[in-house]
Amino acid sequence: MSLFRYCTPEWLEECARSYRGAPEFEEKLRKVSWKFCFRVQAEQSWGIDRDIIFGAFFDAGKLTRIGFFSEEEALREGDFLLSAPPQEWKRILKKQAKFTADFMSGKIKLVHGDVKKVVMVAPYANTIVDSITTMKLQFPDEMAPEEVEAYRGHMNTFRAELGV
Repeated sequence: MSLFRYCTPEWLEECARSYRGAPEFEEKLRKVSWKFCFRVQAEQSWGIDRDIIFGAFFDAGKLTRIGFFSEEEALREGDFLLSAPPQEWKRILKKQAKFTADFMSGKIKLVHGDVKKVVMVAPYANTIVDSITTMKLQFPDEMAPEEVEAYRGHMNTFRAELGV
């Protein structure tokens, strides 16, 4: 199984490929027609020098878009923008914490969107997490210092290319 680094274009491309290759995800999310954006807050020690936003858009369970967004795009196009430190997102993606509990306790903040609608979507959170963690995922706190610096360089390069 290939290793993908968290919060990179390669990871999101694999998420899209994996999702589209697993019809059970689309079936489980058939009632979901929302556009989710997630802000990963800056964390220097992780090689994330500035906040970065990625998102996934669904229409009746079909994944219509996945990628990185500028803040303006996320606010304009997304139904929700949720924000947390990368350590919190890692806990969610590693299934060491539950999205709903962490959202309700304030560990994950709603920057944009309607709280009532987030609560309506919450029952689907585990399926969404499952769909973006089908691959082996590596987080910066699991990397050697020189790997974190290479990750930082890669992130700065793709962010400049994508304008995010």
